[in-house]
Formats: sequence, C-alpha cells, structure tokens
Amino acid sequence: MSDEIYSGLQQLGQPTTYPHNPEEAQLERVPNPQKGTRYNVRFTAPEFTSLCPLTGQPDFAHLMIDYVPGDWLVESKSLKLYLFSFRNHGAFHEDCTVSIGKRLVDLLNPEWLRIGGYWYPRGGIPIDVFWATGAKPAGAWIPDQDVPSYRGRG
Repeated sequence: MSDEIYSGLQQLGQPTTYPHNPEEAQLERVPNPQKGTRYNVRFTAPEFTSLCPLTGQPDFAHLMIDYVPGDWLVESKSLKLYLFSFRNHGAFHEDCTVSIGKRLVDLLNPEWLRIGGYWYPRGGIPIDVFWATGAKPAGAWIPDQDVPSYRGRG
C-alpha cells in the first residue's frame, strides 16, 4: 500500500488543537485501500459529551457509528477531534446524533451508515437516538450494537 493516500492529511501525525465547535472541526478522509470489498467499520465513543442548549448542563452519551465504506474512510484522529468539538456545543440529543451521521455521509458517501446515540439520563429519562441511511447491505457482517437499555450503561 502506498503512503501517498495519507499525504494530504492535515492532522494525523501533527500537533493539533481541539476545535471549539463542530462547524470549525475538520473531518478528513483517506482513499479506501480495500475498495470493492464489502466490510463494516465501527467507531465506539463511550464518553461523548455535549451541552444542553438551554441550561448549559453537560449531556453524556455512548455513540456507536457503523459504516460500509465506498471510496473513502474517515481518518480516525479527525473523527476524534470532531466528536470532541461537541464538548462545548449546545444541541439536543437528537440534533447531535443525526448531525454527526449526516456529516459523515456528506464526507464519505458510504454504501451505508448508521449511528446510535445512547444518551445517559437527565431528569430520569435516557434518550436513545438512531439514524441510518437505509437498510443494512447484504453481504457485509454488521453486528448488533448491543448497547443495553439503560441500567447503569457503560
């Protein structure tokens, strides 16, 4: 595999500062070296945080992102920095979860993507948000997300 596919990256292997908000965060992609092979990529972010847009109080979630790549893969350091950028961002659970999924779809144009946002309770009610681009594609092993219903999630 040629290192040329990594040559245009701005963040990997470089000192970086944390973006202050999702709009400022730079998501990067690299060519899929296994293009033509149907497989699933999973990212798990068990310590995702954002802020309530009305109270400013912190919200916590366990995010799971699955995608079947086409031509592109998301560069993982840029994804980490993007997710971190929500730490001081005020948005409701539904908006955070679906916005992350849509931004990845816009960047990658994957064959398929789903995101599960398993939010920890506030006011005694956990909120789980699920979004996908369509039905799971045939021929790719896509395990269940297996994040349990709230009972001390972790």
